[in-house]
Amino acid sequence: MARARVELAEVVYEQIGKTSWSFSMSSQFNPNQLSFFITPPHDCPYLNNQQSKTIFLSPEIHSDQLLYTALINQGFRRSGEHIYRPNCESCKACVSVRIPVDKYVLSRSDKRALKKSKIFRTQIEPARFNQQHYLLFDRYISERHRDGDMFPTNPRQFKEFLLSDWLETSYLNFIDIKLNKLAATAVYDKVNDGLSAVYTYFDPDYEKYSLGKVAILNLIEIAKLANLPYVYLGYWIKDCQKMSYKGQYRPLECFVENRWVEIS
Repeated sequence: MARARVELAEVVYEQIGKTSWSFSMSSQFNPNQLSFFITPPHDCPYLNNQQSKTIFLSPEIHSDQLLYTALINQGFRRSGEHIYRPNCESCKACVSVRIPVDKYVLSRSDKRALKKSKIFRTQIEPARFNQQHYLLFDRYISERHRDGDMFPTNPRQFKEFLLSDWLETSYLNFIDIKLNKLAATAVYDKVNDGLSAVYTYFDPDYEKYSLGKVAILNLIEIAKLANLPYVYLGYWIKDCQKMSYKGQYRPLECFVENRWVEIS
C-alpha cells in the first residue's frame, strides 16, 4: 500500500509539472513530500450493505489551489480542509464527474428551470461564516436530511464541512427579489481549470424552483465568463438517489481507470 501512495504522489507531481498553471515555488512538490493514508473499512454513507475505504491527503501537507487542482484532476474532493477520494476494493460506484462548459447545451428542462428562477437575483460573495447562511443551512438539513450524518447541525460542523482557509471559496446566493430574502446558496471553489461545486442548500419553501439545478447552470455560465473549462460536480453515484442527479448533465466527463472519459 505504501508503494501505491508513492505512485499516486508521483502522478500528481507529474501533472503539476506538465501544466501551464502559474504557481509559487512553495507549490513545487517533490512526490516524496506528498503522503496519503487510507481509512479502515467502514459503512458506506451512500449505498446500503456496502463497506467503503477512503484515501486522504495527509493533513500535515500544506494544501493550496495548485495542489488541489492537481488532486481534483485525479478524482479527489474536499470536505472542509480534508482532501479525499474513495478507495473501495470491490466497488467503483463513486465516479468523479465534471461538465465541459463550452460543450454544454441547455436542455428543455434547463430552460424551464431558468425561466422559473427569474424571481431571484444572484449575488456572489466570499464564503465566510455568518448567521444568515448557517440558519438557512440548518433549516435545509433539518427538513430534508434528518436521516443523514449532518443532522443535527451546529456552527462548527458548518465551518468544517464547507469552508477552507487555502482556497478561493465563494457563495453564489439566490435572493427572492420581491421579499429580498435569501432563498438558496451554492458554495463553490475556484481551481485553476474550473469551478468545483461544494454544496447547495436552500429554503424548502422554494423546492419547486429546482434551485440545485439552477445553481449548477449558473456555475456553468460563471465558468464560461471566466474562461475556465470545467465545473466539477464531485461524485456521481448512479444507484444513490441523492447523488444520481449528477448524471443528467451531458456531455459529462467521468474519471474512470485514472483518466477522464466523456459520455454524451
